[in-house]
Order: sequence, then C-alpha cells, then structure tokens
Amino acid sequence: MPAIDAVLIVIAGIGAGTINSIVGSGTLITFPTLVFLGLPPLAANVSNNVGLVAGGLSASWGYRRELRGTSPLLRQLLPLSIVGSLIGAALLLVLPPAAFRAVVPVLITLALVLVLVGPRLQAQVAKGAAAQGSMPSWHRPALRAGVLLGGMYGGYFGAAQGVLLMGLFSALSAESLQRLTGFKNVLVTSVNLVAAAAFIIFAREHINWVAAALVAIGSLIGGLLGARIGRRLPPVALRAVIVLVGLIAIAKMVWWS
Repeated sequence: MPAIDAVLIVIAGIGAGTINSIVGSGTLITFPTLVFLGLPPLAANVSNNVGLVAGGLSASWGYRRELRGTSPLLRQLLPLSIVGSLIGAALLLVLPPAAFRAVVPVLITLALVLVLVGPRLQAQVAKGAAAQGSMPSWHRPALRAGVLLGGMYGGYFGAAQGVLLMGLFSALSAESLQRLTGFKNVLVTSVNLVAAAAFIIFAREHINWVAAALVAIGSLIGGLLGARIGRRLPPVALRAVIVLVGLIAIAKMVWWS
C-alpha cells in the first residue's frame, strides 16, 4: 500500500474514532475512504468494522469516569447488546442489506427527535421518580428491549447505531448526557466486537488486514481524543453535534447510498 494511502486511512480512522466516541457514525468517514482508495465495498465494510473496534475500546476507557457506579446496570444491558448483535449478524447472512435500508432513515429521525426533546423527557422522568420514590415500572423493561433491538440493528446494519442509542437513553433515562455517552460507547463497542469476531471467523477472506490495522491505529487515537472533546462539551452543544451527525447520516443513506 502506498504511504500516502496509509496516512489517509489513519487520518480517517482518527476522525471516525473521534466522532464515534462523541456520537457515532464514524463509518461515514472511514468506509468511503477505503472504497475511494480501491478496496471493494465488502472488503472495505468488513475491514472497517474490525479496525473500528479499537476506537470503541479507547472511547469506553476515555469515559471511564462517567461510568463509575454503573456496573450493575451495564451488567444487565451488555448481554442484551451481545445477543442482539448475534441475531442481527445472523439476519445479515439471510437478508439483503436493502431490506432494512429504507427503514434506517426513519429510525435515525426518530432518535434525533428523542435527543432534541431529551431534557423535557428527562425532567418528566425525574419528576415521576421523585413522586413515586422510584423509576416508573415500565422504564426498565422498555430500556432493555430497546438495547436488545439496538444490538440487532448494530449487528445487521450498524450505521448511526450510537445516535439511536442516545435517542433511546434520552427518552428512558434521567442520567446526565455525558454518562449516557459512556453507556453508548460501551454498548456499541460490545456490538461491534461481536460483529468483528463473526467477520474474522466467517469472512476472513474479505478482511484487508493492513487497512484494518491502519483504521485501528487511527480510531484508537480518535477514541481517546473524542472522549476529551466530548466530556468538555456542554449538553446543548453535545446534542447539537448528535443531531448534525444524524442528519448527515440520513442524507448519506437517502441520497448517496
């Protein structure tokens, strides 16, 4: 691989890792870069997925401060993300990607609406919890079901998975936006890790290991960088970034896919 191509992939990986740490949809940077540099779409998709796992791990580590004291909840949600990812990966083997593509922009739009109205929803959740002495009884099952479906979505399609989870969390949780970002990073990373393992086992011949390694180097740096940037963003700015990235993802899927 030419040196200039390697540098471009690392730079794209840094950008993707940064965006993924804060919001998600970093694939919108790395995947087109790999295709532009000559990788077949399937090889670009698989290699990109494998490489971005490193960025998810560094982003999760970068948000470790926000995740303190959340182990019980994560222990409940992580298995749901993993099971959902396995179901989604299985669906990917039997269904064409186009079968889900038409629904994705609708899901992302719904998630963006939830992100925008999140403060009002969170205030209502907190008010109801204070009145009842606990969270509404339906919130926890709804959250678990949403995480399971999010894992299925991530295992099957993956793009803007972080935006969807942030919308879900905004609607069903009274936690701070920064802590929700930490949740999102851990769950998305678990889904991507399962998908990467499936690719390594069942689609190893499609992995360009050089490209995957370069994406991994870049996203590892970007994950840590994004955690530093995202933690310093005020809630309003963070929601604005989420909405902007979500709109770009919708535009890309509707007009340029």
